[in-house]
Amino acid sequence: MAIHELSFKSFNQKDDIRAWIYTPIRKPRGIVQLVHGFGEHSRRYLHMILKLNEEGFVVAADDHVGHGKTAYDSGNWSDWGAHGYMTMAEDEHSLRQRVQEKYPGLPYFMFGHSMGSMIARCYAAAYGEGIDGLILCGTSGVFPNAGELAKALKEQMDRGNGEEIDPSYLQKLLGWMTERCENASTPNDWICGDPDVVADHAHDPFNNFTTPPNIRSLYYFVMMMETIKGTQWAEKVPASIPVYNIAGDQDPVGQYGEGVYAVSNWLAETGHRVETKVYSGYRHEIHNYRDIRDDVEDGIIDFIHRVIGNK
Repeated sequence: MAIHELSFKSFNQKDDIRAWIYTPIRKPRGIVQLVHGFGEHSRRYLHMILKLNEEGFVVAADDHVGHGKTAYDSGNWSDWGAHGYMTMAEDEHSLRQRVQEKYPGLPYFMFGHSMGSMIARCYAAAYGEGIDGLILCGTSGVFPNAGELAKALKEQMDRGNGEEIDPSYLQKLLGWMTERCENASTPNDWICGDPDVVADHAHDPFNNFTTPPNIRSLYYFVMMMETIKGTQWAEKVPASIPVYNIAGDQDPVGQYGEGVYAVSNWLAETGHRVETKVYSGYRHEIHNYRDIRDDVEDGIIDFIHRVIGNK
């Protein structure tokens, strides 16, 4: 595996995005662009990246504005910029253009987890042409409180408070998510039932759940959630894109499976070919549970193989 580092200016015209292209040792057979979730970074997916490389796939990934190495280098963990909720999707488009220029003509897939799945859904609606397949992991249907919170955040922005940080708004958005976790010992136990994974997440210096985004950035986040709801979103995604939608049924982000199936139903109702797999008894990061991560990754690889084989 060879790793190519690159940097490019974010759509917000403020941050420099840090990104990596991981290449297999044999002739590439396709590209997977990996889009990480809220408060984390793309190198938390190295186990998956290595397996994809072993199967002959180039993997491209960046750290979003306000996240990971991008934020670590800039010192900006809270302000995602003033260019709207599509900023991260536009940054993914910049990365896609760079990797496809380097590896032209290969089948192209996008994998997004959690917030990354929401970014991928925005992206597919705006730039779906040429995507051969979409993998959604830990995605959300109608996120509780998002619409109500969007109104409150917009009021704060209208008062000129967009750059202020108020942790209470993030608490309203995410604070309920351990309600079904028995004997929860941390606010992030909803992430995984494996305490070692939760501890690793907490101790990772490139993760940041302790510095909340400012009011403007959080507003853009919840507006993105509101934009990718229903068949009105799904019908903007080219029907030619097959979708593999996976999650755990104890994941609050996916409304304990209900929201995951809602997304699949929106896609099916608008003519998309969608496969859904929900892992019983597992929480948010199904790809990080040591007992099932190989099965999760094999399912993703099998999906990609089926798509390529049908072309």
